[in-house]
Amino acid sequence: MPERGAAESLGLIYTAALEAADPARAVRDGLAANEVSLELGRDRPHWIIALGKAAPAMAGAALSHCAEAGLVVAGGLVVAAEEPAREEFPSTMERLIGDHPVPGVRSRHAADRLGALVERVGRDDVVLVLISGGTSSLIGAPIDGVRAEDLAALHALLLGAGVPITRINAVRKRFSRWGAGRLAAALECGRIIPILLADVPNEDPAMIGSGPVSPDALEAWHVERILRGAGIAVRVPLSVASTLGAMRAGVIAETPKEGTPAFARVEPPFIVGNSAALEAAAAKAHALGFAPVLLSNTSLTGDATGAGRVLAHALARATAGSCLIWGGETTVRLPEHHGLGGRCQQLALAAAETLDDLGVRDGWLLAAGTDGRDGPAPAAGALVHGSTWRASVEAGAEPGVALRRCDAFGALHAASALLPPAVTGTNVMDIVVAVRR
Repeated sequence: MPERGAAESLGLIYTAALEAADPARAVRDGLAANEVSLELGRDRPHWIIALGKAAPAMAGAALSHCAEAGLVVAGGLVVAAEEPAREEFPSTMERLIGDHPVPGVRSRHAADRLGALVERVGRDDVVLVLISGGTSSLIGAPIDGVRAEDLAALHALLLGAGVPITRINAVRKRFSRWGAGRLAAALECGRIIPILLADVPNEDPAMIGSGPVSPDALEAWHVERILRGAGIAVRVPLSVASTLGAMRAGVIAETPKEGTPAFARVEPPFIVGNSAALEAAAAKAHALGFAPVLLSNTSLTGDATGAGRVLAHALARATAGSCLIWGGETTVRLPEHHGLGGRCQQLALAAAETLDDLGVRDGWLLAAGTDGRDGPAPAAGALVHGSTWRASVEAGAEPGVALRRCDAFGALHAASALLPPAVTGTNVMDIVVAVRR
């Protein structure tokens, strides 16, 4: 049995997971894996395109590597969700802030600046494409025929409908200027080296950041099926629906597919994702003395409320000293009149209710986003235990009502169960860690 308290142990396990998904480390490892390609292009200019929540750290690591290797960086673009104040960049590296989670004016400007950079890249140049979570929205701009406000509405519609992230990206990348391999198609360079921080299950490069340099395996009819399955086909904005119909009819070209010449210039993507974070979490749990440590091989998906209840039951069946670890990304289907929270908070509150119902007083569960943010609420997630539900009630909150209204933030705040937001610099989905004392 670990000597540390459960809350402290869970915090250390969470920190270990974040360190394993460090974006700078991912870039260093990715560039080392592409040493031959970099050497072959040594005499050509190198460009850095870093997009996503981890863009500043990834770009900084790439610049350092190139400087140490004597590679000339001609320029680049960094598009992040927040001002990259901690990183030092040369004047040749343009830095921008995009909109997230729904694209806006800043996202369209970033997409335009990416287009300007693409035009400067030479035919034999080397382009480092560094992608992390948030890319879809941060450079969210529509393809021809789709209105900008309709693309934003599509993003919001998908996010509010509880659609899994892979299906969200399967839909929105089709209508995005740089998604679905269109960046690779636009770059007429010698070599593209992609390094990706995966924020999707199965770490599929075609879905990470909407797959800017990966072929799109789906057809228009697949997208129609996803929209119908989510029950939102009739709510899709007109310009999106008409463009999709034109693609289905062959009037508008399909997205770039496998075998397109542009992808012959793309190196196999180097990917660091949720699995690396989970393995590090498990190793830390072992080091802290937990036994057994059970790491789920199944990605955590589906409804956050249901997932929280299922995980709480799993914890209730675990023996004293156990540590259970899951990773993935659940969804929340928002009611018409909803409150404030996030998927990790919703999962944690549901787990707290079940732990209370089962009388599991020695069970603890942490659910948090690896990016340090959980939805629009000012929290990274939550850390609950067997008495959290009662503590929330005794503090005057109504956790049952909050759970139904997707208003977990207030109920958890009343019980002092929230994890403070943080700028982690990475984003490889969520992790959930549960322990029995």
